[in-house]
Amino acid sequence: MDTKRLILFVIFSFSILMLWDAWQRQDAPAGAIPAVSQQDADSSVPQAERTTTPATDLPKETGFRLQTAGRVQVETDLFKADIDTLGGDLRRLELLQHRSVESMEKNFVLMEDTAAPMLYVAQSGLIGNDLPTHKTQFASAADSYKMQEGSDRLDVILTWTNPQGVKVEKIYTFHRGSYAIDVSYVIDNGSASALEPAVYYQIVHDSESNQGSAMMPTFTGGAYYTEADKFKKLAFKDMGKNDLSLTAKDGWVGLVQHYFVGAWIPADNLQRIFYTKQLSDNIYSIGSKSMLDSIAPGATEKVTARLYAGPQTQSQLQSVAPGLEYTVDYGWLTVIASPLFWVLSAIEKLVHNWGVAIILLTILIKIAFYPLSAASYRSMAQMRELAPRLQRMKEQYGDDRQKLQQAMMELYKTEKINPMGGCLPILVQIPVFIALYWVLLGSVEMRHAPFMLWIQDLSATDPYFVLPILMGATMIIQTRLNPTPPDPVQAKIMMIMPIVFSVFFFFFPAGLVLYWLVNNILSIAQQWHINRQAEIDTLNKKKATNR
Repeated sequence: MDTKRLILFVIFSFSILMLWDAWQRQDAPAGAIPAVSQQDADSSVPQAERTTTPATDLPKETGFRLQTAGRVQVETDLFKADIDTLGGDLRRLELLQHRSVESMEKNFVLMEDTAAPMLYVAQSGLIGNDLPTHKTQFASAADSYKMQEGSDRLDVILTWTNPQGVKVEKIYTFHRGSYAIDVSYVIDNGSASALEPAVYYQIVHDSESNQGSAMMPTFTGGAYYTEADKFKKLAFKDMGKNDLSLTAKDGWVGLVQHYFVGAWIPADNLQRIFYTKQLSDNIYSIGSKSMLDSIAPGATEKVTARLYAGPQTQSQLQSVAPGLEYTVDYGWLTVIASPLFWVLSAIEKLVHNWGVAIILLTILIKIAFYPLSAASYRSMAQMRELAPRLQRMKEQYGDDRQKLQQAMMELYKTEKINPMGGCLPILVQIPVFIALYWVLLGSVEMRHAPFMLWIQDLSATDPYFVLPILMGATMIIQTRLNPTPPDPVQAKIMMIMPIVFSVFFFFFPAGLVLYWLVNNILSIAQQWHINRQAEIDTLNKKKATNR
């Protein structure tokens, strides 16, 4: 295998690995989702059955329509939120520390119930004894709340009572500096009968919004985590085939998208059922339901869950719930990607610039792999020196492939060169390169992070395409450092490859292109040095032979 075929092989292998990894992250089939029975109840409200292992009955429905009543506006240091008095749903959530995709002048809206095709709301309710569901009207003492300076929390209380004397308070508790919101139900049984309630928490989302672009598709869909099953993703198309019904004693359930996540984390002491439901053609719900203890007449029961709704910032995710950090999904290379992100974050804390941190991390990786890269480039340099002799052999033997191969192998043996010597070192590095690729693509810290000059968002494309053009130029230089393949077809492919890669990189985030550019520059320097040394060694051999 000559040098150019080796390079083509490596590029092909790298492309296959990238495509496989992307397919695993985006389209890999989920585990079997058991189907459940159907009945003619309102299927947007989970049905409760008091059994040892309570069942979740979520039949399909058509004509889903999200109703609304009055709005309660909430403002904290991190959120602007709208809570609907119908069910106490969280209907709109604006993140004050994150800018909109469309404009840096606007805040990012995570949840919304009026922007088609996007529909994203967080609902919860009680089931049994005619207790309030997400379709029940609550009352609020005020129509707006604001977290005051010096206060670490803000409580928003919604109330409901029935003629039998049962009173329910639904309380949202926002905490300063935290994207985790406590959602509590206080059930005061003033009736003459015991209550046998269940509580449910669900997220309703459409299947069309936040899907990324054709060049950079991203996953938006359901997810859950338990200690037994670990982190699982559920694509909307899989939810449409069968409803999930999974009993667990721990874990969380939610909705993940690029850079952000919404997740319900029920109380630790509750057994729960995770469920999914297709509410209409493109509207789905994913949630958790738990039976509560019986509430005797005159008794009061409180149950609290947490709703995390915000960026996939790993430090916050780890502190909220076990397994929530896996929503930053690095796929099958997590074991490599997680340490890389830790090192990248540590560097950023020192330099206070994510672009500079990317450059320094790339240098560190290049240093770590220097011996492997040197072995690969040394093999390529040796093949470069043999190129004229190999060309003469091809001219000598013509179409006699067998004699040509024998002569080439004899030459490799005489010169003590392994034609595959450049392959293994490069293949060993590919998983690290892919892992860093996913770190840079999936880290919300890169979102709207400035580097320098015209690069003011490392998660967006270079607005003037300077980095992709420079990256293409470095690829051309790398090609020049290698021997020209004797096969004219291979030579044309190697000349076209930098242009093709540059076009692809026009659509890649600037942080990714910066990484590849720096890596190419370092590779060029290393390869030039090794080629130069190989030329000196060859001259020394010739001098020694002529003596």
